Amino acid sequence: MAIARFPTVVLDCPDPKILAEFYGAMLDWKVEVPDEGWAHVRADYGDSIGFQKVDAYTPPQWPGQDGPQQMHIDVVVEDLDAGEAAVLELGATRHEHQPGTTFRVFLDPAGHPFCLCVD
Repeated sequence: MAIARFPTVVLDCPDPKILAEFYGAMLDWKVEVPDEGWAHVRADYGDSIGFQKVDAYTPPQWPGQDGPQQMHIDVVVEDLDAGEAAVLELGATRHEHQPGTTFRVFLDPAGHPFCLCVD
């Protein structure tokens, strides 16, 4: 028996509202900001991502491990070029290190790496 139906990945960040708005727009999920220390985005079917404020936040360094990556999110898109244009418009940054051809690595507004991938 599962103890939870929908796990939530939680990202540390300097500003939960900014990160929730970024991921909410990218995924077309509902943004909820109950207070300045916490925000989350939620899909209609229950999946969610949480964002918690960390005052002394240090972004991960990728691909190096001086500041470990910690985690990343893969987002499947139909077209890498269109996906790239959309996330850049939302505030992402394309990382200079691009190790593959079926995915692209970006940094969200707080510096977390995420990938846009095609099947």
